[in-house]
Amino acid sequence: MPNPTYKIIVDDKFEFDSSQLGDLDVVPDGTEHYHILHGHKAFHADVLEKDPVARTYTIRINGTAYEIKILDDHDLLVKRLGLAAVGAQKITDVKAPMPGLVLSIDAKAGQEVQKGDPLLILEAMKMENVIKAPGDGIIKSIEVEKGQPVEKGQLLIEME
Repeated sequence: MPNPTYKIIVDDKFEFDSSQLGDLDVVPDGTEHYHILHGHKAFHADVLEKDPVARTYTIRINGTAYEIKILDDHDLLVKRLGLAAVGAQKITDVKAPMPGLVLSIDAKAGQEVQKGDPLLILEAMKMENVIKAPGDGIIKSIEVEKGQPVEKGQLLIEME
């Protein structure tokens, strides 16, 4: 099995892949501190911030801070297929998932909400359904009123 390839992006300006690192000698010099030899040059590196799940790091090398993003084979495939933009789309409309009656509205225009916060209660088929925020945002407008019947797909709340 071949070694995985990683693309390294520095400050959203420079890109190179892991094969271009060549002979890099990294020696830990304490917690989050490293001594690096590359060719005949020595560098001192400190990890200032890290998010291993997102594979993003802030590293200071010889006194200068750099934002580093590491993309693996899977990330590169998703990017090549054009699927990366799909996950980045922001949901701005909350629509009725079914016909029903608005029982209560728990949000106000201008309110900041987090994903999963209850926005309103919709009664459908004698059941109360809590309609929650699909993502983080600010309520731009509420398009319905308490007691109003709504149809499936009708705009309930607009977010920004």
